[in-house]
Amino acid sequence: MKRFTRILSVTACALTVGAGLALAGGANVKASQIHQQRRIGQGVSSGELTRAETRRLGKNAAALHRSVVRDRIDGGVFTARERVKAQHRLNHQSRAIYRQKHDAQSRN
Repeated sequence: MKRFTRILSVTACALTVGAGLALAGGANVKASQIHQQRRIGQGVSSGELTRAETRRLGKNAAALHRSVVRDRIDGGVFTARERVKAQHRLNHQSRAIYRQKHDAQSRN
């Protein structure tokens, strides 16, 4: 009986925390997009990104933003599946920014 109560309480806590994270997840996507735009801007100002790289990263970021906006408009709710998809695309974009900023090309 004691074991069942522990399992039940742990499950309830996990569901509560998961629901809270799901509600806050939309803010994380927006914050990540803003952070990535700042990283691109910093790469431009430091000369780490060429014009072509900046244009390509900007187009990809804009496409990601449009898809997130479209997902939010479709049902009025940003579902967990849409959030996971957006986070996956943000991670991919973040790796692309890193690779472009750290390659051998520079704007001189």
